[in-house]
Amino acid sequence: MPKLSQLSRSIEGKVALVTGAASGMGRATAFVLADEGAHVAVTDVNDVGPVVEAITAAGGSAHGWRLDVGDADAIARVVPDVAEHFGGLDILINNAGVLGGAPIDGEDFEATWDRALSVMLTAHQRMIRAALPYLRRAEHPRVVNIASTEGLGATKWHSPYVAAKTGVIGLTRALAVDLGREGIMVNCICPGPIRTGMTEEIPEADKQIYARRRVALKRYADPEEVAHMTVSLCLPAAGFTTGVTLPVDGGLTIKNA
Repeated sequence: MPKLSQLSRSIEGKVALVTGAASGMGRATAFVLADEGAHVAVTDVNDVGPVVEAITAAGGSAHGWRLDVGDADAIARVVPDVAEHFGGLDILINNAGVLGGAPIDGEDFEATWDRALSVMLTAHQRMIRAALPYLRRAEHPRVVNIASTEGLGATKWHSPYVAAKTGVIGLTRALAVDLGREGIMVNCICPGPIRTGMTEEIPEADKQIYARRRVALKRYADPEEVAHMTVSLCLPAAGFTTGVTLPVDGGLTIKNA
């Protein structure tokens, strides 16, 4: 049967950079990108070797860089190195994150606040600024920022994390407007309860209680379920979608009771 559609859903041969890709949603995103034929720059402050090895063992294309996105000099060094290694940059996934819980009157609040905003907000704009010269030369440039449903609501004693993730949503909207005339799509994913390193210390019984009470689908998600939605925003066919804040939360944000 001949194809009836005209727009491409293929990212084969595209170059994608993922931050925080050593584990969790970042790793899952790198795997999905590689499965779809992209060349993947796997970056993280932790060891990315196992992720790169898994991708290449499966026949994919990946290379790793150690990157602390809280370090402006490291960003300025790594992003051009990625573009030089692969011959360009088409897709940027700002995924790196840290825990950011502290009461406002706690002794560690200032340090927690500074780290949360540095890694989960300031780093996003620095990564985008560093990537812009290469995205401007790409045929279908895409930026996807990973925020959180904490940017759409709030959990007690998590104001640094909530502030950072809310800022990511605002940054996404503003840059979608600023860069839209250049054809650079900027979108945002807001994951809900996901089984990642940040949630692994929550007892399983507590996860189940929370999911039954708060999530329409009554469960936590696997990282790959978020990754597929992230990659969907990177498709060439997604050329009229920008400034979007997309909850991937199993119905958490729409459930009243």
